[in-house]
Amino acid sequence: MRHFGVDEAGKGPVLGSMFAAAVVGDPEELPDGVADSKRLSAARREELDEQIREDFEVGVAEVPVERIDDPETDMNALTVDAQACALDEIAADGLAGYVDAGDVDEARFGRRVADGVTADVDVTAEHGADDEYALVAAASIVAKVARDSHVADLAAEYGDVGSGYPSDPTTREFLREYVREHDAIPACARKSWQTSRDALAAAEQSGLDEF
Repeated sequence: MRHFGVDEAGKGPVLGSMFAAAVVGDPEELPDGVADSKRLSAARREELDEQIREDFEVGVAEVPVERIDDPETDMNALTVDAQACALDEIAADGLAGYVDAGDVDEARFGRRVADGVTADVDVTAEHGADDEYALVAAASIVAKVARDSHVADLAAEYGDVGSGYPSDPTTREFLREYVREHDAIPACARKSWQTSRDALAAAEQSGLDEF
C-alpha cells in the first residue's frame, strides 16, 4: 500500500537553509535500517538516501536564510510550507500518510500542510512521527542528507563552519571570527537568530574596548 512520510531538517541551526523531504511508496519495501536520521551515522544516512531515491518517489524543498529572517513569517509557517512543498512535488489525489508535527497542535499542523498541497491528500501529523513511521524516518534521512550537503557547500565557501548549530563551538567561533574580520554577519547566517546578534554585540563591544 502506497503512503507518504514527510519530515524536515535544519530548523534550529544559525547557519544555512532548512530542508524538508517527502517520500512516497510502500513502507514494507524500505531498505533495512531506516530510522530517524539522528540515530544514524552520516555515512549510513548517505547509503540509505541513495537507496530510497532509487526505489521511492522523493520530493525536497529548501527554505533559505532570507525567508527564515523575513519578519513577516515564523518557523511554524515556514515548516508547514516546506513540508507542503516537498509533498506537493510527488503527491496524488487520495494519498494518505504522516508528517512530523512542527506545532504544539498536531491536528492544526496537519491541516495546514494538507491545505498547502495541490492534490487531495489525507495528512496525519504527529510529534515524533520519525520514530513511529518508517516513511517519515525515510523522509528525515533524505532531508538530513540534503542539509548535510548544503553545510558541506558552505564549508567549501567559508572554511570550517561546524554543524551550523548554535551549540557547536566551531560554528560560534566561525561567526565570531567572521564578524570580527568583516564587521558583518555572513550571508549564510540567520541574522534573526540570537547567536548572530550575540556575535555582532561581542564585536561591537570589542571595538569599544579597543577604542
